[in-house]
Amino acid sequence: MPTTLMPNYARLPVTFVRGEGAWLWDTQGIRYLDALSGIAVCGLGHAHPAVTAAICEQANQLLHTSNLYGIAHQQTLADTLVRITGMDRAFFCNSGAEANEAALKIARLYGHNQGRERPAVIVTEGSFHGRTLATLTATGNPKVQAGFAPLLEGFVRVPYNDVNAMAEVAKQHPEVVAVLVEPITGEGGIVIPDDDYLANLRSLCDRHNWLLMLDEIQTGVGRTGQWCAYQHASILPDVLTLAKGLGNGVPIGACLARGKAAEVLKPGTHGSTFGGNPLVCRAARAVIETIEQDNLLQRAQELGQRFYQGFSKALDGVAGVQEIRVKGLMIGIELDRSSGQLMTKALFRQILINVAAERVVRLLPPLIISDAQADDIIATVSHLIVEFLNLPA
Repeated sequence: MPTTLMPNYARLPVTFVRGEGAWLWDTQGIRYLDALSGIAVCGLGHAHPAVTAAICEQANQLLHTSNLYGIAHQQTLADTLVRITGMDRAFFCNSGAEANEAALKIARLYGHNQGRERPAVIVTEGSFHGRTLATLTATGNPKVQAGFAPLLEGFVRVPYNDVNAMAEVAKQHPEVVAVLVEPITGEGGIVIPDDDYLANLRSLCDRHNWLLMLDEIQTGVGRTGQWCAYQHASILPDVLTLAKGLGNGVPIGACLARGKAAEVLKPGTHGSTFGGNPLVCRAARAVIETIEQDNLLQRAQELGQRFYQGFSKALDGVAGVQEIRVKGLMIGIELDRSSGQLMTKALFRQILINVAAERVVRLLPPLIISDAQADDIIATVSHLIVEFLNLPA
């Protein structure tokens, strides 16, 4: 039967109709353990009662008025995000790409306000920031950029986890005004930088009066065991972007700024028709309230240790397993070969996983999983990896 959908997704052969916690059910009634959380979106799992109640209550009251008027839930959510992140102000939009677009506009306007005619932003190889033209240009993956030239000017690319390379840029590119990085790469394969990477970036940006802009679309909202990954390094960025886990499936993005960066945008410089409407802000508030009430930041740290120890034991000495990388509930198992077919193999074992950067098994389970579910993920995924690596070439 012909489809009316554009063919821009290579979908797996399954359709889900119901979810509860870490479980999903397909059209045939088959149950799957979700170790991906809708790509780090459903941190509270599926059909969480607090989020469901917030959405239903708000839908019965008011969905949308536009940002021509005050929105009480938006203000309350901004207050909460400022409290938990250490930032000063928030702008709300509808996705991670939109949040990063706002950050890039802040950087350019900040540069122009300083008299820079062609302000530039340093970005890194292996990064992923979105699929709009600006965020696609910022992304460090030539494959996703192919066919979309001419890309935008104003970006300088350096290797990830290399502060010295950024310091060299300062000598060669006086037009640079900001740095945009992921604290841990997501689509790039769960690459965890050196412990002092973010602190050194903070110092470098301070020396050159650059904005430090952190893309925490995937790492934020408790994913790594802190509200944001930069909090492990005890630093503050100038600009912070959030999305994914903030709405637990409801589309919301946020760009937060601090200090001089918080004063850049003025009326008329940026906006969003749907951004921060009452429904999405009420849902996001329920997400944050639940994480706080249920102590899920600590839980994510504990589960991360459980996953690291479990996979390290199960895959110890297995030829073809190159590295196991874990930070909270961001888990990457790098193999020595292309591993995309593992997603389909896992599907037939009733578990949802992902492969990033061609050969990194990526797991992003919900923060609410039980110890038993974590152990099931470890056992099933380890078995799949060993079976896959032992296949004849």
